[in-house]
Amino acid sequence: KFVERGVAEGCANSILIKVNQIGTLSETFDTVDYAMRNGFSCVLSHRSGETEDSTIADIAVATNCGQIKTGAPCRSDRNAKYNQLIRIAEELGETGVYGAATWNR
Repeated sequence: KFVERGVAEGCANSILIKVNQIGTLSETFDTVDYAMRNGFSCVLSHRSGETEDSTIADIAVATNCGQIKTGAPCRSDRNAKYNQLIRIAEELGETGVYGAATWNR
């Protein structure tokens, strides 16, 4: 509902997506899709007290967010996510998307 309001009022151009706060993974995908279709950039965010599960890196790539907020690579939970992003980047090669087309707005 916040995204819909931001779109309707034209008061934003980006959204921070916290998977654990949205509800379900399907709702997360729907929110990212809606935001991007309306010209928003999306940043997928970890949650505080995170574990070494790197699924958020896969979700960021799967949704074409182009951005992830997971903090400095100073703890193992964060390094796990960055390592997964490196593995994905190696697999995607030149077809990988980094950043968002809407950054320059």
